Amino acid sequence: MSPEKRRAMIVQAVLPLLVEHGAAVTTSQIARAAGIGEATVFRAFADKDELLRACVAEALRPDNAVAAIEAIPLDAPLADRLNEAASALAAHMERMGALFGSLRGTAYKLERGSHKRRPGNDLLREAVAELFEPEKDSLRVPAAHLAAMFTGLLMMRGRMGDEKPSIPDMIDVLLHGAVR
Repeated sequence: MSPEKRRAMIVQAVLPLLVEHGAAVTTSQIARAAGIGEATVFRAFADKDELLRACVAEALRPDNAVAAIEAIPLDAPLADRLNEAASALAAHMERMGALFGSLRGTAYKLERGSHKRRPGNDLLREAVAELFEPEKDSLRVPAAHLAAMFTGLLMMRGRMGDEKPSIPDMIDVLLHGAVR
């Protein structure tokens, strides 16, 4: 196995452990989960911090969400396309939230700003913007702006507590406005 593939395999095995144990996960647990010896962990990564940084970088990658959004058929109604995109984005945000939540409760410190502005956010917005493409001639604002509004609404929804609107209601307001 190439060093890159071994590193990727270890990261995939460690992500669930980090969600469960945070940075308190032991190298022994890591080795068992990956099906390798402890020494192999340190041949792939200089130290545990490097492994944790690789796991955080993997959790931030939007590849799965982008692929799911790009697979949405453009001939479906726009509200349905956005609902499917919301599901893909929610799964991505849930994965990141679970990891960051578990790391927040431990001694591990995220690098300042590492989870703020990321190129992955641009990829997600670009994929969502494509969902508006079939309606481009009837849009009042550019598709890129609508994609930014949509992803922003979804991200804020998690902070709305018990009173958060349903995703279909948010999509309806985005597409048809707040006034009856």
